[in-house]
Amino acid sequence: MAVNNRRKRLSPGGMVIRTILSLWAVTTIFPFLWVVNNSFKPSEEVINTSFALPKELTLSNYTNAFKKQNLLKAYKNSLIISGTVMIVCMLFGAMVAFGMTRYCFRGKAVIHSLLFAGLMFPVYATIIPVFRNMAGLGLLNHPISVILPQAAGNLSFAAVVLMGFLKGLPLTFEESAYLEGAGAVRIFTAIILPLLRPSIATVAVFSFLWSYNDLLTQLIMIRKHSSLPVSALLLDISSKYGTDFGLMASCVTLIIIPVLIIYFILQKYIIKGLTAGAVKG
Repeated sequence: MAVNNRRKRLSPGGMVIRTILSLWAVTTIFPFLWVVNNSFKPSEEVINTSFALPKELTLSNYTNAFKKQNLLKAYKNSLIISGTVMIVCMLFGAMVAFGMTRYCFRGKAVIHSLLFAGLMFPVYATIIPVFRNMAGLGLLNHPISVILPQAAGNLSFAAVVLMGFLKGLPLTFEESAYLEGAGAVRIFTAIILPLLRPSIATVAVFSFLWSYNDLLTQLIMIRKHSSLPVSALLLDISSKYGTDFGLMASCVTLIIIPVLIIYFILQKYIIKGLTAGAVKG
């Protein structure tokens, strides 16, 4: 057994794959490290020696970021928008998946097709009519004007991933609960939701990231400066302080931190949830 493992580790194919994956990992991580490195330099040093280590570490870019821009308010706006989108996708996606995989009803095939068709329409394709509706309802400059289109755009993905995972779960627990008199709501809350935890974590991560990074919808729906999310605030910083590359690097680093925290907390569920959805979806 040990000999086989040693041969497998030393095989040329395995070495090539590991080399390719290592290079891919370096190209992925390097831009983030480059930004973090430059966030500790003055702007002149970023321009002249952007790939070198800082001659002298400085936190002035970070202090300027909090002084010149209300980042805490922007973080709060992003948390309200992306957090609400994430919760809506998790809850309604699980409910749709439960109904589509456990019940038979008229029109189920049509709804199933519409869910998959929804994956093909980006939010940009419907942004103009959505903007007109939001303007007509007087919801512009309010977080709900971003939450509604983002939640609708991500709900198809959430439902498809959760349906794929739910199809692979046995019916034993649900049948036993039905025999003991439990209703659909009780089964959904006490059995389905705990079993869906890995896929729900996957949906939570991707829904939050897509909402957090959706700059176009945020800029179109929200024009009021005090209501801007943190991603939209970065564009405002680049337009006002475009030559201050150190400040821009520090702001980018601060914006990425919440994403990294959420990813590291839920990373162990992402692959499992996505794999189940891909196989059964």
